[in-house]
Amino acid sequence: MSIDLSQFHQIFFEESFEGLDVMESQLLDLQPQEVDAESVNTIFRAAHSIKGGAGTFGFMQVSEFTHVVETLLDEIRSGSRSMQRDYIDLFLQSVDCLRAMLGSLQAGSEPDGERAAALKSSFEKILKQPSDAEQQVPSERQEPEETSADSSIQGWRIIFRPAEDILQTGNEPFRMFRELQELVGADNLSVTPVTDNLPEFTSLHPEQCYLSWILEVRGDTSRDDISGVFEWVADDCEIEYQPLSAVAADDGTALADQAEAETEPSDISAELTAPAIPDKVTEALSASAANKPAPAATPRAAVKSNEPSSIRVSIDKVDSLINMVGELVITQSMLGQLGQDFDMSRLARLQEGLAQLEQNTRELQESVMKIRMMPISFAFSRFPRLVRDLGGQLGKQVNLVMLGENTELDKTVMEKIGDPLVHLVRNSLDHGLETTEQRLAAGKPAEGTITLNAYHQGGNIVIEVKDDGAGLNEERILNKARQKKLIPETQELSSEEIHQLIFLPGFSTADVVSDISGRGVGMDVVRRNITELNGSIEVKSKLGKGSTFIIRLPLTLAILDGQLVKVKDETYIFPLVSIVESIQLQKRSLNHVTGSQYVMKLRDEYIPIVRLDELFNLRATEDEFENPMLVVVEGDNEKIGIVVDDLLGQQQVVIKSLEQNYQRVTGVSGATILGDGTVALIIDVSDVGKNLDKSVTGHARPDQAA
Repeated sequence: MSIDLSQFHQIFFEESFEGLDVMESQLLDLQPQEVDAESVNTIFRAAHSIKGGAGTFGFMQVSEFTHVVETLLDEIRSGSRSMQRDYIDLFLQSVDCLRAMLGSLQAGSEPDGERAAALKSSFEKILKQPSDAEQQVPSERQEPEETSADSSIQGWRIIFRPAEDILQTGNEPFRMFRELQELVGADNLSVTPVTDNLPEFTSLHPEQCYLSWILEVRGDTSRDDISGVFEWVADDCEIEYQPLSAVAADDGTALADQAEAETEPSDISAELTAPAIPDKVTEALSASAANKPAPAATPRAAVKSNEPSSIRVSIDKVDSLINMVGELVITQSMLGQLGQDFDMSRLARLQEGLAQLEQNTRELQESVMKIRMMPISFAFSRFPRLVRDLGGQLGKQVNLVMLGENTELDKTVMEKIGDPLVHLVRNSLDHGLETTEQRLAAGKPAEGTITLNAYHQGGNIVIEVKDDGAGLNEERILNKARQKKLIPETQELSSEEIHQLIFLPGFSTADVVSDISGRGVGMDVVRRNITELNGSIEVKSKLGKGSTFIIRLPLTLAILDGQLVKVKDETYIFPLVSIVESIQLQKRSLNHVTGSQYVMKLRDEYIPIVRLDELFNLRATEDEFENPMLVVVEGDNEKIGIVVDDLLGQQQVVIKSLEQNYQRVTGVSGATILGDGTVALIIDVSDVGKNLDKSVTGHARPDQAA
């Protein structure tokens, strides 16, 4: 019976990526002068699991590359070689390489072999250097060879007695032999099966292993390298390692066999193939090679398009969901029975059942939504490495502090907030934090601090990116904006408006363009991406003290808290998070500036006014409002007043994509189905603001001033 291993590929990739995350995290915490043995063991186990899984599924590029990584890790954890800063850098590069290789394989394209080959060469160069133990006691190692009568014989005899249930645990002896063959070469390995424990044919169980093996490895391969092949099963099997020289001393015939083997290598090769391992291996490798797709012409494009998405859910959340479904079934059964012989005397019972159904539905919705919630540590986990690498590149000492890592966020929001956060952290590193010399001159600690903080606030998640750097230089930003003619020369801006200038497309105060920042792209993309998530971003900065970017996001993109409004005969929904206030509109407070754009003075500021009925052509020109309401909303950090007929109520609505079901409509971000079955459109506040008359210069937005 053959098993289609491809069905397990996705699990392998997920576990491997998690293993790489563990390796990266542990490597970043390692200090060469104080190496924690458990950390090295954790890194080794992760690498070993990836290697074993890759070998099992035929991803030999990954398996071979991981083997050399694992070998150096094994020498470090055994104490024969000390950890060095260069090694940590090399291990981190190997994590990146493995991540790229696995990503390519997951997408069905061929991995980049050049980078892996270059890194593998670096590892092999290190491994060829004498280890610490060899440098310290060379005489002790030479002594037994000089005194041994059989010093010319190098190698090991391995007596391998696996547990009977080894096959049931998923460990395959032939796979280990194949790995050992790749390590030492086919000419240096012989495998002899021992069939003493083989029962009668009628007593054979197909999932029991009755064989043991004697393997002989010839050459200077170290015992550590050999034992690494069997490490996965070392606790469940009996494994004896005997130097061939000692075996030959005990048994004179061994020397004869060795001499014969050296003169007749073809026999050894024949012996190696006798247990039919190579045939099976060759067959499997050939099948694997035959199944490999041809290298794609554009592998980079294929990586993301074919990447499946999945999520791991804790058993507690699944149990809660099952419990809620059970409650729902009970309520449904009660209502069904009630409906069979219903009369008005049972009205109270019906109302009670409907209330129970409403509660069950709400709790079920909450349970389902929790399944998609993930801790934001998934998004934060990339930053220790990013800060370490960029800090080193810029010559800055940086301490990264991460708070609120267990704060949960919807998976979709999590995936989309990653890139904006990377932009903000890179800018804080490059522009925010001063150099060490500048910090010392300013009386600050040499080490700068970047703080990532996440917390819940009023149904939203707030993410802060804070640095204790130089802060925004308002005078320089203003001059740069005027120099680039982004604002009029004579226009005066408040501190808050000056800070908003950094979000303008193409704006940068960097005099030198680097590969980190300085091209003026990034911050405008950050704000656009966050706005697309129905979120907002603001910046607080103080010269010489640092800057804080504050991002507010909805917990999920699937459901939002909405304010229902009535315009003519239609119902629209405003995201509650966008609403600043709602007031009765007094027509006499409106001012006509230029063109058709109205503005209204609201306390100390003028806000542009938009009539929703005009935007959607709902009302004839001659029709007049009766007691209109003004909903003041904030999008793209600007307040807008939107005129509606009436406010109806607030409720949670499930968002349906309008683009997928119809087409994109200006001023609308989606649609939902109300309780009465009618469809209501959800207003895109930012999009409405873009349709304002740009001649409203009395309160011109910085990004419209140009």
